[in-house]
Amino acid sequence: MAAPAFVEKLNEQLGHEFGAHQQYIAIATYYDALTMPQMAALFYDQAAEERDHAMMMVQYLLDADADIKIPALDAPVMDFADVVEPVQLALDQEKRVTEQINELTRLAREANDFASDQFMQWFIKEQVEEIAKMSDLLAVVTRAKDNVDRIEDWVAREEKAEGSDPTAPPIAGA
Repeated sequence: MAAPAFVEKLNEQLGHEFGAHQQYIAIATYYDALTMPQMAALFYDQAAEERDHAMMMVQYLLDADADIKIPALDAPVMDFADVVEPVQLALDQEKRVTEQINELTRLAREANDFASDQFMQWFIKEQVEEIAKMSDLLAVVTRAKDNVDRIEDWVAREEKAEGSDPTAPPIAGA
């Protein structure tokens, strides 16, 4: 059985993950409207990944026989000043999620909830990758903000489709 404090915080995290999903959809549609299909595709993919993270957490709560509470979400930011702002927002969001994942891990460890601690390890690795990805993207978008074709070319060249990760937790409903 998962520690009660961990379960409560993981239910909160569901909201953060679903919120990130919606924010990435908003960012993707912003780039889609600017006819930047590479950036749009990158963020549509990011949105799907955030949804999958939430559904991994749902599956873990189901497996732990814990209550699941899907929180209400605030509306995502939809308006951006320029092509840099959405990526900065994404990087800031990933940094916040990293803090939240670390807090969940701390709670599991303090409660000697070894199963929950082990569950969180994949997310820790994932957040290192997400921050690196968004940091690189922010550097490129900042440098090339006046030439969206350069941004699109970089994304097309550098962004590779991720294969499935056999170490990833199972996704509810998958």
